[in-house]
Amino acid sequence: MTGQPVKSIALKFGYVRTLAMSLLLGVILAGCATGPGADRRDPLEPLNRGVYRFNSAVDEAVLKPVASTYRDVTPVRVRQGVGNFFGNLEDAWSFVNNVLQFKTQAAVDSLHRVAVNTFLGWGGVFDVASEMDIEKHTKDFGHTLGYWGFGSGPYLVLPLLGSSTLRDAVALPVDWKGDLVTNVSHVPTRNAATVLRAIDERSDLLRAGTMLEEAALDPYTFVREAFLQRRRSVIFDGNPPEEDNTDLVSPESKP
Repeated sequence: MTGQPVKSIALKFGYVRTLAMSLLLGVILAGCATGPGADRRDPLEPLNRGVYRFNSAVDEAVLKPVASTYRDVTPVRVRQGVGNFFGNLEDAWSFVNNVLQFKTQAAVDSLHRVAVNTFLGWGGVFDVASEMDIEKHTKDFGHTLGYWGFGSGPYLVLPLLGSSTLRDAVALPVDWKGDLVTNVSHVPTRNAATVLRAIDERSDLLRAGTMLEEAALDPYTFVREAFLQRRRSVIFDGNPPEEDNTDLVSPESKP
């Protein structure tokens, strides 16, 4: 992998926060100016589709080629180790959010996973915890807000970050504070880790992206529906209540 693509991605990710905050400002200014046939969950669809096209262009020009090269030249076991390492860091933040949701068993499992993988898995490179059948409970602050009754609000597509909701976008600054990668004080190390994580995650989605292009008549709608359904399911631990289409005006009930 050459230095130029990495530098290019690093610069793009350096602007993520500014772009995300600009989009939120756009949401406030745009309000709910949509046509009568718009999906109530996606009142800003014209804006979202524009951002989706921008993200797709960046993905085709930068992320997808780099991720494909990474997949082709990096041994499977190395890629697994990279994914395990970042998954271990994710478990640490999940522990915090499971505590905030008073999910005792999930919090214990998350803490146990971090301890086992950090000390027995060479800093998380090996997922020993999964081999020991310690369940993974991935949670972020957006999940926590949903658990405590905050409605998801309208669907958003954030620059470079992709699918989100207003609630999850508001939660992003807290998630960034809890992300051990973004809190690394050494800037070159932080940027390299951020880029590597993005490339590794994108490489995992290469096959899914190909299937999406071949199967979906409207990729934007397909991605939106898949994201909203999965997000709702995860927030309610796989047992979401029936949707009553009032999520934009009233908070979700706690599971």
